[in-house]
Amino acid sequence: MFRMQHKRRRKKKTDYKKRLGLVKPGKTRLVIRRSLNNISVQFIDYKPDGDVTITSAFSTELKKFGWNGLEGNIPAAYLTGYLAGKRAKNKKIVEAILDSGLQTSTKGSRIYSALKGILDSGIKIPHSEKILPSEERLKGKHISEKVVKEFEDVKKKISE
Repeated sequence: MFRMQHKRRRKKKTDYKKRLGLVKPGKTRLVIRRSLNNISVQFIDYKPDGDVTITSAFSTELKKFGWNGLEGNIPAAYLTGYLAGKRAKNKKIVEAILDSGLQTSTKGSRIYSALKGILDSGIKIPHSEKILPSEERLKGKHISEKVVKEFEDVKKKISE
């Protein structure tokens, strides 16, 4: 007998087996999603009625803090993660589990750049040090010295 799969499974948008493994422990999930030009970071709790977003940050918000660079690169991902981590600390979140969804996991990518920002804000997340990008890439030295200065200024403003 043939049984139709869920629509999100058919379209390869949700891996339900992996999701169940993340939801079962009852810990807060750190959901990082990227597009070509932006990145979003959310802290989400599971509820039987539906997931509840506790706090979030989007790379488009960095403009308020003086960021003039692109919003989809590694330094912007780090700053977005750092901003989300600071907001999570204010909401008394201490630890979380990373949920990168169906995105390809690549060492030193924007996903792990955002993860590094969250770790630097003081949130505990199980991870391997090998996957995190180098400090030079986080600060934007591979782009230009102007980005490095702007990075430091924005990080200082977020910390305040």
